[in-house]
Amino acid sequence: MAIKKILMLTGDYTEDYETMVPFQALLMVGHTVHAACPGKKAGEQVRTAIHDFEGDQTYSEKPGHNFTLNASFDELDVASYDALVIPGGRAPEYLRLNPKVIAAVQHFASSNKPIAAICHGAQLLSAAGVLQGRSCSAYPACAPEVTAGGGNYAEIPVDQAHVDGNLVTAPAWPAHPDWLAKFLKVLGTRIEA
Repeated sequence: MAIKKILMLTGDYTEDYETMVPFQALLMVGHTVHAACPGKKAGEQVRTAIHDFEGDQTYSEKPGHNFTLNASFDELDVASYDALVIPGGRAPEYLRLNPKVIAAVQHFASSNKPIAAICHGAQLLSAAGVLQGRSCSAYPACAPEVTAGGGNYAEIPVDQAHVDGNLVTAPAWPAHPDWLAKFLKVLGTRIEA
């Protein structure tokens, strides 16, 4: 298996599971993962939020763990990365306001490098203008942003993931097993029991 160098763009109030689980799982299979946030350096932390589905009309939100970054955003050379991961939560809504974040997402899309986005991560994809003519899943409340960004919203079960070429997307953290398995396949990573 070729070891891939993966960038995770995250920020304050990122979804806890959608940050921790892919970060740890991708490291576990042997890939290099750098988690970075604009305005923060390696060793600093972002706050996370736990979103749960408890029978309300939308998810509930509770404080999560603090997540320690292992890369400094201002020192990134995005061209040196093989793939991109965008967790959901509230971070994408403010990360999309940063021109350097938008340029980074556009780099991965225009270079046809693998991109995995989950839940509200689609907000960042839409803001970067990389969904034109693509199909993309997301948390259902983000469907209007997918279509406004020129994409086709893939309405799938919450525990499933969707693949459109190099783009692997899912509605929320219950899809982690399918989302990560499909992302690993796009990365060319093969795991055998």
